[in-house]
Amino acid sequence: MIIAAISVQAPETVKIVLGFFQRGGLFMWPLLACSIVSLTTMILRGFALREKKVMPPAIEEEIERLVPGGGPERLSRLVHHDPSSLAQITRVALQHLRGPRSENVEVVQTRARHEMVRLERGLIVLEVIVGIAPLLGLIGAVSGLVHVFSHLGLSTGASDTRQIALGIAEALNATVFGLSIAVPTLIGFTYFSRKVEVMSVEMETLVVELINKCYYGRSSREFERTKPSSAAQLSTPVA
Repeated sequence: MIIAAISVQAPETVKIVLGFFQRGGLFMWPLLACSIVSLTTMILRGFALREKKVMPPAIEEEIERLVPGGGPERLSRLVHHDPSSLAQITRVALQHLRGPRSENVEVVQTRARHEMVRLERGLIVLEVIVGIAPLLGLIGAVSGLVHVFSHLGLSTGASDTRQIALGIAEALNATVFGLSIAVPTLIGFTYFSRKVEVMSVEMETLVVELINKCYYGRSSREFERTKPSSAAQLSTPVA
């Protein structure tokens, strides 16, 4: 009723779209909701996953500028109040510089996985829509075909046959609509998933490079401190 009222005052193109939607049946409404949710999610993820927002160039340049064995004081000030994922991982690495290098790398990898999960937020919605949109379209088509074939026994003559053929074509509108939602949603899901994976690897690589620079020369000094005690143990005669 609402669609019929709108189509009275709508232009020809809008009337065609509304007619296509109306002939698709009841399952066009959940498909319309899926299309709105999919489009909204892709727009929001597009803004959230901008590379400059996830990996600020200033932090990248400071990590690359830092010389091996140099002090990370300026970098620490940069990441102190920065909410980006790279800043979060870098801050964790700087907070654990007093501990062994292996433990620091392990903590950084754990934080990187956490940030990856945070960046993937919302992508599960796209994955669900990719799965259910074609199924909803198929259910709508089957429902329409059941309705058409229920009147098959009452048809007589060529005109009724043509009407049944038109009804079958209209019943497939839901399938067409479901596939038209699933295909761009699948493209968006694949693109964003790959982008998150690439940025996560880049962030982890940058922070591990930072750790190597901060721990530069530290391992050799620790070896020199432990060397005399090890030599003493070897020289001790066995009773």
